[in-house]
Amino acid sequence: MDIQSRKLAFIQAFLNLQSEEMIGQKLMKKAKNMDEENQFKPFSTEEMNERISRSEDDFNNKKFKTTSELLSKYER
Repeated sequence: MDIQSRKLAFIQAFLNLQSEEMIGQKLMKKAKNMDEENQFKPFSTEEMNERISRSEDDFNNKKFKTTSELLSKYER
């Protein structure tokens, strides 16, 4: 879900609340859920080694884009 959709969903939910107590409860619950979603989860050693191996394989098989290619894709 993009940021605009999330904002609209938040506003709609907020407007549907009927009491000040519910507003406080909903805001606190939402803030807690957002904190839990955004927790940093480090890779295990095995996960990191697997990613490194896949990246090296991709490079060896020429499955990558150069910096120039990436920049040209996002130029306006």
